[in-house]
Amino acid sequence: MKNLFLILSLLFLAESAQAQMFSKEKLTNQENFDKRFLTWGYFLGLNSYDFKFDYRNQFEDENTDVVVNGEVGFNVGLIGDMRINDHVNLRLEPGIIFTKRDLVFPRIAEERDFLREVKSTYIHIPLLLKFSTKRINNIKPFIIGGVSTSINLSSNETNPEDNEQGQFRMTKNTSYYELGFGIDFYLYYFKFTPSIRGVFALSNEIVYDNDNNSQWTGNIDNMLTRGVFLNFTFQ
Repeated sequence: MKNLFLILSLLFLAESAQAQMFSKEKLTNQENFDKRFLTWGYFLGLNSYDFKFDYRNQFEDENTDVVVNGEVGFNVGLIGDMRINDHVNLRLEPGIIFTKRDLVFPRIAEERDFLREVKSTYIHIPLLLKFSTKRINNIKPFIIGGVSTSINLSSNETNPEDNEQGQFRMTKNTSYYELGFGIDFYLYYFKFTPSIRGVFALSNEIVYDNDNNSQWTGNIDNMLTRGVFLNFTFQ
């Protein structure tokens, strides 16, 4: 599912760019848009979240590792963009992210214990630098990167119950770095931007069970979020 999500996103951007770059249309839309010091907008999008696990003792049989089954989630948020020069912008993109991941623990025999459902609602706040090429007719490709932080509104970090009572716990706050690319399309009334961005956690998000030898968390050294965003921006 995650590979299909990424492939379709890349194809969408490639087809859109090709259509604009080889078009004979020379009319320039939103001619002075990029001369503004501050611009505002909003975004809607999809996400695919995963976890990267590091283990304290790697098992010989990789099938005993934790298996992550993710679903496509939804993003929505606002954009504040500050122009630094013709090719560099500083962006703040606070938003809300809804996502769900299922963790499967193959080593656990009991049916009620080998699956843990992780539903998360994040307030996600990235601070990003956007590096753009020269505008070509009505398009402008760019790359983007930066750092971000999130607050997990679904976190049960302070819950005294752990996996023995069916509670898989995660930290409330997480930091990330982000890298991506996209294309600005200057339409007649507004600027439309599809983009793809990878999100990579910098801090361990697991809250360990009270038992150091827990069959759920005892062998996990780090649990780090990885995600892919497909966003559609309107400014």
